[in-house]
Amino acid sequence: MVSMNNRRPADPAAAADGSADMAGPGDHHGAAHPPAASRNLRVYLEQAPDHGSTTDVVTDALREAILEGALPESTWLREDELARDLGVSRTPVRDALRRLSDEHLAERTAHRGTVVAPMRLDDVLAAYTAREVLEGAAARLVALQPPAGTIEDLRHIHGEMADAFANEDFPVLPKLNLEFHAVLREGSDNPYLRRFLLQIEHTVRRVSARTSGFTSRAAASLDEHGAIVDAIVSGDGALAAEAAQLHIRNAREARIRRLT
Repeated sequence: MVSMNNRRPADPAAAADGSADMAGPGDHHGAAHPPAASRNLRVYLEQAPDHGSTTDVVTDALREAILEGALPESTWLREDELARDLGVSRTPVRDALRRLSDEHLAERTAHRGTVVAPMRLDDVLAAYTAREVLEGAAARLVALQPPAGTIEDLRHIHGEMADAFANEDFPVLPKLNLEFHAVLREGSDNPYLRRFLLQIEHTVRRVSARTSGFTSRAAASLDEHGAIVDAIVSGDGALAAEAAQLHIRNAREARIRRLT
């Protein structure tokens, strides 16, 4: 499989805002794994949902840092450094790293420690292939039996995205895009679709942190979102599934062009 860990950004902020470049395969061989201690991880802890155990909160914080690129692939996740940065003991950090390993966001190596799992092009392509099918199924279910408030939420978010695009407020578009797909996912009222789509979203978000993400095709995506909403409002399950699948397929093709 082809690794996407090709050129590491010199500035941590470049990874966080998604501006990092991609290079040809093989450039990472022999490169040192960057430390996690220099990252401002406390902000992710403060943003994590205020519920559950300390392990839950630490897991949420580290997961978001990985998904947003603040902890790039192959970064060492050392328990003592993370505990110091987050202001917690090592026990919840250790448990959080086990959970992230189960989610395939981290890799544990014998006698060496844990690193942020590398991104592989094969994984990205597989994720988009699965997402196309599952997103279509979610859209069909929402169209056929929309839960209360789902259509209104989709319309509202789509309207916010259109306003942001018109005002050239591009930095908010990726967040609104995530909210749109989250409403669609939750509206399916299918726990298996929710779980699998959320896992796939994690892969897609990690790629977005390394490429230009949603904003590079914002106009097309807005039109595609509009077609999904219109099909759902009409109650046409087949049309909603077709619109959602076309949207993901177009996103996949755009992503491939940026990665190759």
